[in-house]
Amino acid sequence: MADPRQNSAQNSAQTYFRKAEQSDDLIKKTLKKERAASAAKTANLRQLRLAKEAADKEEAEKLEAGRPAARKREPRSKPAAMLRLRY
Repeated sequence: MADPRQNSAQNSAQTYFRKAEQSDDLIKKTLKKERAASAAKTANLRQLRLAKEAADKEEAEKLEAGRPAARKREPRSKPAAMLRLRY
């Protein structure tokens, strides 16, 4: 016959490892859910940012179309260089 102490130790070890595996599985599932939620949030924020950028660009184009064309400035002529006189 098997020693009852050895059988008891083996049973308690198996129970411990089963609980540890269940805990690991639960943690993995939780992390997976958190990552999915974070990815969805990031995608939503990206979509909102792109929509805002498109609206801002459209508004800027409307403002630009309403403005008269900018006049070009004529470049200034440089003053004559200073001459050093020797005495």
